[in-house]
Amino acid sequence: MGDNFTIRDIPNDDRPRERLLKYGPEVLSNAELLAIIIRVGTKSENAIVLANKVLSTNEGLKYLSTCTIQELSSIKGIGGAKAAQIKAAVELGRRLKNYKQDIKIKISCPKDAAELVMEDMRYLKKEYLKVIFLNTKNVVIDVNDLFIGSLNSSVVHPREIYSEAIRKSSSSIIICHNHPSGDPSPSEEDANVTKRLFEVGKLVGIDLIDHIVIGDGTYISLKEKGII
Repeated sequence: MGDNFTIRDIPNDDRPRERLLKYGPEVLSNAELLAIIIRVGTKSENAIVLANKVLSTNEGLKYLSTCTIQELSSIKGIGGAKAAQIKAAVELGRRLKNYKQDIKIKISCPKDAAELVMEDMRYLKKEYLKVIFLNTKNVVIDVNDLFIGSLNSSVVHPREIYSEAIRKSSSSIIICHNHPSGDPSPSEEDANVTKRLFEVGKLVGIDLIDHIVIGDGTYISLKEKGII
């Protein structure tokens, strides 16, 4: 059957929305779920065909998180409205992943810190540095973006990190930054910045307890590497 058949040409029980209502979202393919978000196709392509077109990039499903609305809307048949619907759905999913209502998050190991920021940082196309601010019991007070760009000692100023930590009455901090390549292996500059911040932390009485480098679903703790 050609691409120009419509969803109505599909038997009722095989349509994505009807299958979701009957069996739940777990049984649907990525293309079927995306087709439900897209809702309608064009004169020449139905919603499932459009969904497969969006997912046919080298990045596949990851593309929905990394692409901009402009990039998405440039795909023939998507346009601004459908691109906005898709990005809104992706953002809701990301927020739900990170949502913790009235739960105090305690950092007991590097994995806890990595999981706290992973979904926010793993697909970023630029390097970001986040700081996790902790109280005396290693409970998270706040998480802030403080720097954007390649991590180096000329950009990352200890005074900005520790002045914010003092303002939040933090007992200790963890810094986290991402590698857009997906490889979390720390560079020499990563190590140098970490050592500098660690020494300043000792002077001001706010411990830098770890530096987590985030990759694509992976991470490396510089504390575990023995750098601090």
